[in-house]
Amino acid sequence: MASEESSLRALESLMTEFFHTCTTNERKREIEELLNNFAQQAGAWRHCLFFLSNTRNEYVMMFSLTVFENLVNKMWIGVASQDKMEIRNCLPKLLLAQHKSVPYFIRNKLCKVIVDIGRQDWPMFYHDFFTNTLQLIQTPALAPLGLVMLKTTSEELACPREDLSVARKDELRKLLLEQVPTVLGLLTGILETYWDKHSVIASTPPPSPTSGESVELLGSLFQGSQYSKLLCQPMAALDNESHQLCCLVLECLAHLFSWIPLSTSITPTLLASIFHFARFGCDLRTKTKTGTFISSNGQLNPGTVPPTSNGEGRNGQQGEGNKVDRARLGVLAMTCVNELVSKNCVPMDFEEYLLRMFQQTFFLLQRLTRENNAHTVKSRLQELDESYLEKFTDFLRLFVSVHLRRIESSPQFPIVEFLGLLFKYTFNQPTHEGYFACLDIWSVFLDFLTTKNKSRLAERESVFNRYKDALVLLLREVLNRVQFRYNQAQLEELDDETLDDDQQTEWQRYLRQSLEVVAKVMELLPSHAFSILFPVLQENLDVYLGLQQFIVTTGSSRRLNISAENDCRRLHCSLRDLSSLLQAVGRLAEHFIGEVFAARFTDALAVVERLVEVTCYGSQMSLYDLETAVPSVLKPDLTDVHAQALAALQAYSHWLAQFYSEVHSQNQRQFINLITSAVNASSPLITTKVPEKLLLSACHLMVSITSTVRPVFLVNLPAVQNIFNLITTENQTNRLPQEAHMLVCRALSNMLLLPWPNSPESEQQWQTRSSSHASLLAALTRQYRILRGTINITPRQPVKTVIQQTLPVLRDIVDSISSESTKSRQICYQSLQESVQVTLNLFPVFIQQPDVTDEILAFFLTLFQALRVQMGVAFTGQIIHTFLSMFTREQLAASILHEGSAGCRVVQKFLKILQVVVQEPGQAFKPFLPNILSLCMEQVYPVVAERPAPDVKAEMFELLYQILHQNWRYFFKTSVLTTVQRGAAEDTMENEAQFTAAMQAFGQSFLQPDIHIFKQNLSYLESLNSKHKLYHRKLFRTSMLFHFINVLLQVLLHKSHDLLQEEITVAIYNMASVDFDAFYSVFMPEFLNGCNGVDTSQRTVLARNFKLEQDLPSFTQSVQRLVNDLRYYRLCNSSLPTGTIKL
Repeated sequence: MASEESSLRALESLMTEFFHTCTTNERKREIEELLNNFAQQAGAWRHCLFFLSNTRNEYVMMFSLTVFENLVNKMWIGVASQDKMEIRNCLPKLLLAQHKSVPYFIRNKLCKVIVDIGRQDWPMFYHDFFTNTLQLIQTPALAPLGLVMLKTTSEELACPREDLSVARKDELRKLLLEQVPTVLGLLTGILETYWDKHSVIASTPPPSPTSGESVELLGSLFQGSQYSKLLCQPMAALDNESHQLCCLVLECLAHLFSWIPLSTSITPTLLASIFHFARFGCDLRTKTKTGTFISSNGQLNPGTVPPTSNGEGRNGQQGEGNKVDRARLGVLAMTCVNELVSKNCVPMDFEEYLLRMFQQTFFLLQRLTRENNAHTVKSRLQELDESYLEKFTDFLRLFVSVHLRRIESSPQFPIVEFLGLLFKYTFNQPTHEGYFACLDIWSVFLDFLTTKNKSRLAERESVFNRYKDALVLLLREVLNRVQFRYNQAQLEELDDETLDDDQQTEWQRYLRQSLEVVAKVMELLPSHAFSILFPVLQENLDVYLGLQQFIVTTGSSRRLNISAENDCRRLHCSLRDLSSLLQAVGRLAEHFIGEVFAARFTDALAVVERLVEVTCYGSQMSLYDLETAVPSVLKPDLTDVHAQALAALQAYSHWLAQFYSEVHSQNQRQFINLITSAVNASSPLITTKVPEKLLLSACHLMVSITSTVRPVFLVNLPAVQNIFNLITTENQTNRLPQEAHMLVCRALSNMLLLPWPNSPESEQQWQTRSSSHASLLAALTRQYRILRGTINITPRQPVKTVIQQTLPVLRDIVDSISSESTKSRQICYQSLQESVQVTLNLFPVFIQQPDVTDEILAFFLTLFQALRVQMGVAFTGQIIHTFLSMFTREQLAASILHEGSAGCRVVQKFLKILQVVVQEPGQAFKPFLPNILSLCMEQVYPVVAERPAPDVKAEMFELLYQILHQNWRYFFKTSVLTTVQRGAAEDTMENEAQFTAAMQAFGQSFLQPDIHIFKQNLSYLESLNSKHKLYHRKLFRTSMLFHFINVLLQVLLHKSHDLLQEEITVAIYNMASVDFDAFYSVFMPEFLNGCNGVDTSQRTVLARNFKLEQDLPSFTQSVQRLVNDLRYYRLCNSSLPTGTIKL
């Protein structure tokens, strides 16, 4: 005893020293080693039992419990049965004796150790484990302890970690499920008892004008449900102890509901009890703030503390704490509800319960959105606990997304009234995040209606009539919420500068989510939506168009003569609203085209005419150039409106294209006027003197008109000629910014290259357009083509600048016609020919400058993707030969080693070019295959094999895959005829060494940590198998198949790529299914014999449990069981004491 006492004192001293701030890291390592050595000793647990009983040092307690935890979870199989029995007896006694005196985290840890023992030994050796827990719960004084044990049991036994065999996991789940009715009955009893007990002593509040709780709505919600009366009872006034106990019960229920299936064990009484407690969240939470101590309704406000000096103010603080506690009950109750609602699989006999649950939740929703004299809905929601509101919104989302289809048609569920409550709840949210979450719910609901409309055409009219009013109301309110006119205070809080992960500001996100809802309503109610939106747009447009009268010109300056602060503020709000409404109108463009084009033609024409008018007005008035009273605010506003008008008009380019092809002949003049005006509006903005935002909007509109609409007369318009002159004139000072320059060049090139939609081939004027295009590109590449003479000169900065300015433009022009007709591509290549030759000549000069080489290869990659046929085999061969000769192994190694550098990107693009080459059908490029394979396997692969280099690796393996997939006959010569004649013919192999090297490279990649490469390569192997029967080929089957299966099983065992479990298992199945007999009779015994860390009897069990199944689901189960049990056996065996004899 004395020695144990001294050991305890020494341990206390060590632990205190370890956690002391002055202790050095070196000393901490020494102490850690001492403690580890002690913990590893046989019988250390006996000392720990003494320490736990005789210390008050929390560090010592935690250390002792960790020793027990380690013993139970890692060494239990090697502990003598007598010792196990002693531990099973002593620890629960210790828990009962000390649970009130030790800190809660020590108590919880002790509970977990006892539960861990139950996980190993219940029911065979620890038969009273679960009954002890149930007895604790039924003993009033020990109920909290019993509930902690129950929750820990649910956490550790229902979803155990992998340190158990699959058979034991299944057994535990079955045992727990047998106990569920008893447990739920006990928990229901506790909730009912405490509610009833405290409801009786709760004082009945005086009747209030709102105590009727909207009887008519309740009537339709509950249809005489017996639970409606229960929910209207006064709230229970729980004392602190009762509150803690009920919280524990609800925590237990939440975890139980996360894994038990929906069944009649979850009784109506239990549901009603949970909803009683969910009402606590509807209680107002008072925030501590300065203000009156008496609230506006004349009652004491517990959220503020009266200014007393004798300490009586603590009652106020207690009230505040009590409110928070009550809200926590509500949050926990809603967590239980959400666990149930999140389950999609609902048995028939549970659907009635589900309906009842929704009725009860909507009673709560009604309470939340109820108005009275003291509180508006918004102020009421503001005062509630944020977590409770989040849980409630989660419930609504789950209800709409998972169960609405079940409930919507039920006569007992008043869906329209529910939408009314959801509407109030949405538009009174106290935070932006809450509002976004509610908009998401509406989006899901609108998607549900859209799907229902499309799938049940017969019901379309009834759906329309049922929901029309609700949707119109929703549309109006969402539109109001994005307008400063109605919602200025909230909108001004939104940040419009900081970009989030999606590269949008808070304001942009707000607007985008709102407009998505508007668009979805438009799809359901097009005419209603348009009749609501268009007048609002017109109203704001009138203000904008009326600004002309306020423009005053003095000499060379023009200013907007609006200076009064109030007028400036109103103008700012109106312009911001107009900008938002223009985006809304643009978002709706897709609902005017396709099948509905003719039916909605008049509305769309009105919109487009208005947009053309606005853009022309903006450009003529040059509003972006005006001097204003508040330039930092109004100037950006005017620019933004102009840019949004151009963007909205661009959104209607598909409508204009349909107009051009379908009704152009009847309304020729009208169409020509629209296009001419749109071009006239854009043309003056394409200059360096215009703000870049506006310039880019004008450029994008021009690109859309030239690529989507493609009018014949476009090239003859004076405005287009002006743009042509601007771009082709050699003047670096007036050169547009690079992005705008590229867009304008693309637009001009499209205009000359793309076929006109309504003209036959004979009227396409290809000859004229071809010479015009050649002139355009000659002008654009004037400086670039001069570089042909600089080949022998050392690379200089001006030369680099010309290359880096010209090649992106040429690349963009080629890219934009990549999917067009052969004629367009022929003309494009003819115009480019000289520039392509110059580029090829420049490549060797700049090979040591990766930033320039990157541009050159990007250009060639686009050429290969779009114009390889036009370039011809001879020239393509010359290009590939140049590249292959320039990229020596040293050059590649130097580039790849600088990960993420321009050199790395050069190699990636080079490999991408080779991918395009090997995918080309026909024999033209086949002569290059040996050299490409050699470069891939002998030059690139050795450099990347042992390094991360993920980007280069990904491209190299894709090239390897494309070589194998597109050129399968390069390796396997079997013809269709011989296959038919001989059945499963023996493969005639060629280039076997290269094929084997490629397969080894794939196999090697599965031994490395990069999960993206692993996933990509696994999918490549599976693709080669599905398209070319890779796994069935003799060479693969006889010398590679088992190696691949072994590697994939080892990956599963090491859990290094757990995210790909499913894909790996399917691949193993596909490999095994080539010859199941060989897999089961040869591979599995070999694999198990080669497994370290398991004994013979364990191998036998593993083999016996791997069922000889040949369907994928059963095979998958067997693989999962094998992996789990093998890991479990290894864990057990590694923690056995040395010298243990395994029976």
